[in-house]
Amino acid sequence: MILQSIFEAIESLAANKMRSGLTIIGIVIGVAAVIAIISVGRGAENTITGSIQGIGTNLLFILRSGSDDVRNPEPLTLGDAEAIADQFQAPSVAGVAPLLTGSARVTSGGESTSTSVNGVTPAYQEVRNINLKEGIFINQEHILGRASVTVIGTEVADKLFGRKEGLEGETIRVEGQPYRIIGILEERGGSSFNNEDNQILVPLTTAQTRLLRRQTRDRVDMILAQAVTADVVVEANQEIAQILRTRHRTEIGADDFRILTQQDFLATAQTITGVLTIFLGGIAAISLLVGGIGIMNIMLVSVTERTREIGLRKALGARKVDILTQFLTESSLLSFLGGLIGIGLGATLSFIIERIAEASNAEIHPAIGMDTILLATLFSTAVGLFFGLYPANRAANLEPVEALRYE
Repeated sequence: MILQSIFEAIESLAANKMRSGLTIIGIVIGVAAVIAIISVGRGAENTITGSIQGIGTNLLFILRSGSDDVRNPEPLTLGDAEAIADQFQAPSVAGVAPLLTGSARVTSGGESTSTSVNGVTPAYQEVRNINLKEGIFINQEHILGRASVTVIGTEVADKLFGRKEGLEGETIRVEGQPYRIIGILEERGGSSFNNEDNQILVPLTTAQTRLLRRQTRDRVDMILAQAVTADVVVEANQEIAQILRTRHRTEIGADDFRILTQQDFLATAQTITGVLTIFLGGIAAISLLVGGIGIMNIMLVSVTERTREIGLRKALGARKVDILTQFLTESSLLSFLGGLIGIGLGATLSFIIERIAEASNAEIHPAIGMDTILLATLFSTAVGLFFGLYPANRAANLEPVEALRYE
C-alpha cells in the first residue's frame, strides 16, 4: 500500500509539474538557508576556537580591573610581574611577560599603515610561543639599551615593502622615529580584531620612554603568565591572585585585577557564535514555515480539483485511511524533494561563502555535518506531514455521494 501510494503521488505531482516545482521552492530555500547558516556558523566557531587554542592552553592574562565595584584600582606594575615570576611564591608559573599595548602609524619608503604596537621583554617569545620567519627576537641587550629595534608581522611587512622576507636590517619609522628591523614574525593569521600578523614588537623599555608612555615608569597594561602545564592552570591562577591581593592590599572579594584563562575566551567565543547561529538559523527556518503553508495551499487546491476522484475511490471501496495516506504521501514527497534539493543548494552556498571569505582574507571553513543534513531532511519532511494533514483529513472526510455529485 505504501509503495502504491508513493507511485500514485509521483503520478499526481508529475501531472502538474509547474505547480509542484513552484510549491517546493519555499522548502528548498528554507533548507538551503538553514544548512548554509549552521555550517558557516560552525566553521566560524572552529576558526575562532582554533585561533584561541593556538595561543597556548596554559596561558593566563592578568589585567587591571575595570569593574565599577572597585574604587581606585591599583595599576599592574613591573614589580607585580617580578613577584609572579618568583618560583617560591608561584611554583605553578613557568614564565611571566609584562606587556605595554597601543597603536601607531608606521611608514617606510612612502608607504604607511596603522598597526598595533607591543612593548615586550625577551620572555614574551616563550610565553606566547612566538616563532620567527627570519632574524632574531628582542633580547636583554635591547632592553637595557632601550634600543630602537623592532620585530614586525608579515602583514606589516607586506604593506610597507611588498614582501615578507629579506627585510632584516631595513628601517621603518614608528610615529616618525626610526627603528631597525631585526626579525619577521611567522605568519599566524587571525581576524581583523585580533590579527597577530598586523603588529610590531619593540623592547619594553623603548616603548616606555618613546612610544607608549604611562603615568608611572613601571606601569604595564597586561601581564602574561604561563603555567607549568595545562593541568595546573587553576593552581597558577590561585597563586597569582594571592600574590596580587597581598601586593595591592585589597579587601577580600574586592580584587582590583582580573585573571583570564584560555577557557574563559573559549567559553565566551562559543557562546557568542552559538547564539548567533541559532538566531540566524531560526530566521532561516521561517522560510520553511512559509514553504509549508504553500504546500497546504496547493494540497487544498488539489483536494478541490480531485473531489470527484475521491468520491469514485470511496464508492469503489477505498477506506478513509487510504485517502488520508494518499494525500499525506503527496505533501511529504513534495517537502522531501524540496529538502534534497535544498541540501545541495545549501552545500553550494557554503562553498561560495568559503571562497568569498578567502578572497577577503578571512579563514572560514563551513562544516556541514551529517546531523545538520539529517535535521534539515527530517524537519522538511515533518513540515510536509504537518501542513498536509489538514487537506488530507478534509479529503478523507468527504462523503462519497456528495463528492460524486461535485462539479
